[in-house]
Amino acid sequence: MNQTTLCLDFGNSRLKCGVFENDVFKEEIVLPSDSNETIEKLIFITKPQKSILSSVIKHNPEIETTLSKATKFHKLSHLTKLNFTTAVSKPETIGADRLALMAAAVHFYPNKNNLVIGLGSCITYNFINQQHQFLGGAISPGTQMRFKSMNDHTALLPLVEKDWNFPVIAYDTKTNLQSGVLAGISFEIDGFIDYYAAKYGNFNVVLTGGDAGYFAARLKNKIFADLNFIYKGLYALSETNNG
Repeated sequence: MNQTTLCLDFGNSRLKCGVFENDVFKEEIVLPSDSNETIEKLIFITKPQKSILSSVIKHNPEIETTLSKATKFHKLSHLTKLNFTTAVSKPETIGADRLALMAAAVHFYPNKNNLVIGLGSCITYNFINQQHQFLGGAISPGTQMRFKSMNDHTALLPLVEKDWNFPVIAYDTKTNLQSGVLAGISFEIDGFIDYYAAKYGNFNVVLTGGDAGYFAARLKNKIFADLNFIYKGLYALSETNNG
């Protein structure tokens, strides 16, 4: 019998839902809002048996009641049963998105030293060792945040859009900004990978997020790019907590 699971991921820029049929990822649905009407329509369309919510925003709390009534529901938090341990000093401060990425790393790449890089509003570097201990990592500004901050905090620099055909050695203001942000992020990612690779053996890197495919093609290091990695982690945690 097929079982549908909704894996809701509420980030700073978008509200999204990954739909699983049994353990197979079927589709991503971008939600227009966190209203009850939106969630009720999602439930009506997908007819789920289970659901899990990862949220890093102050979402509409009523949707948790709606999901609880229609499905076996779990809200990801520091109280969630995890498939890994953490040495972070204040585990309650770990973002829900980072918990999901670590769960996916352990589930799909067990007994490895894993660096999972999440490309979102911020870029998160999340390291979990081969003993499945989440040790932490780093957080830096994401692509749009970098473009916007240069426009916001200067008098003359314009707000530009990303263009993957940018030259690294730029020739005007627009391409200088694009090179500074996009090439800068690529060099930053490679730098972090080099640091961890020199420190740890049996090492694996996963890059995820909307721009993962574009950045993966520009890195000198070999990595796995998986746009749906956070959904896979949420599904694994749903199975653990909604079993």
